Amino acid sequence: NVTFEPGCRNNWHIHHADKNGGQILICVAGSGWYQEEGKEARSLNPGDVVVIPANVKHWHGAKADCWFSHIAVEIPGENASNEWCEAVDDKAYAKL
Repeated sequence: NVTFEPGCRNNWHIHHADKNGGQILICVAGSGWYQEEGKEARSLNPGDVVVIPANVKHWHGAKADCWFSHIAVEIPGENASNEWCEAVDDKAYAKL
């Protein structure tokens, strides 16, 4: 279970795997964001579920004015690893 204070988000990251793998987010409280590289950010609220395939660059975290909690489930995969990338751009985040 991960809780983000208002404005807190993780860096862009990738859950790599040769087969299977990825991550599932189950939103349980507050309001947050999820974004895949090259796509618009998605608003998240309690009850929302996000299935993130392996090898997809993404980030998730709280909205600027709200706490946010989700359960993060790692999907087992072959040769699985996580790659942490750059921080989410402050200007892009502020526009959400």
